[in-house]
Amino acid sequence: MSDPADEHVDWDLARRIAVRVAGTEPLYQSYLAEPLRQDFARFVPVAAELVAIETGLETPGEAHAEVIDRTGWIDANIAAFRRLLQPLLGATAGADGSAETAAAAAGRVTRTLGAVELGSVLGWMARRVLGQYDLLWASDDEAATSRDTTSHGAASAGTAGDTVYFVGPNILVTEKRYAFVPAQFRLWLALHELTHRSQFTGVPWLRPHFLQLVNGLVDDAQPDPERMREGLRTLVTQRRGNSGRSGSGRSSPGQDGQDLLGEGGLAAVFATDHQRELIAQVGGMMSLVEGHGDVTMARAARGHIPDADRFAVVMHHRRRNVRGMARLIQRLLGIEAKLAQYQAGEEFIAQIEAERGPRAVDRIWERVEHLPSMAEIRDPQAWLERVPAA
Repeated sequence: MSDPADEHVDWDLARRIAVRVAGTEPLYQSYLAEPLRQDFARFVPVAAELVAIETGLETPGEAHAEVIDRTGWIDANIAAFRRLLQPLLGATAGADGSAETAAAAAGRVTRTLGAVELGSVLGWMARRVLGQYDLLWASDDEAATSRDTTSHGAASAGTAGDTVYFVGPNILVTEKRYAFVPAQFRLWLALHELTHRSQFTGVPWLRPHFLQLVNGLVDDAQPDPERMREGLRTLVTQRRGNSGRSGSGRSSPGQDGQDLLGEGGLAAVFATDHQRELIAQVGGMMSLVEGHGDVTMARAARGHIPDADRFAVVMHHRRRNVRGMARLIQRLLGIEAKLAQYQAGEEFIAQIEAERGPRAVDRIWERVEHLPSMAEIRDPQAWLERVPAA
């Protein structure tokens, strides 16, 4: 029986496009690749211990490093997308295998266009990602459990959450471009990814809650032509307002006063009110997680990584100072909005620690109800008033 995801997305075409856009890196094809793998194998356990000391979170099992190339990153993400989208695409598939019709022909065009779009985005991102601890790469059996269904596919070997991934070609290019000391930079990267692992494996309810929100977005993602038209009208309105603000570089808000594109990219523009609520919940959660990650990484690096402050400044500048088409892509994909949310997460933690002392974030890990909303991330005092001190 064919996979419904294969009938709606030409995954092979998407992969070919992504691999072509991503390109290859000669540095990773040289003698430098093996020392890179050896370093991460050595630094990941060290980073895990430093993060555990800083956060107090107990994580099951041992963390393992896997250094991959750009194609490996593309393959892993395509596999995750296929697992995630399978229930949605299966629900929208036709019930009969009727002969070729105009609708079927249009479906083939859509399938191809979707592959071109997905492949182009993955290829572009594959050139920039340094490391990834991504819950959508989790084992199929756990993903199936989070959806209360057994139709998600066979389980993969190993325990989800044990492996953190590093994109070797991009790390080597970054080290060369900014003259980073390789050993220090690699331990610094390991701290970042191991912090995320400690959050999602050390807080029992965090990972299931995240997957529940993401699955809710997928389950609610039914095509609606009228919503698409309304989203396009919003974009046009914002574009006209932007053109009237001489060189401001910012979109004006839509009719409801929200800059939807700036707050969540195209996903927010075309979302329903319920989807936007879910997007806001995901945004608040990831803002906290990333803010806590950066704070933890900085503190765990003290006394171990002399150049940590320089790494933070340079990488912050790298993320923020993109121009031209790259900036447009970041805005459309919602990456620009996420960067702003991550900064807000750091500021949120700083303010609740100023009020309640170091490790005030531990109160949040106690139960899902203590998670701040996106509004509370932007207004920490509201969270302090809602969630009493321990």
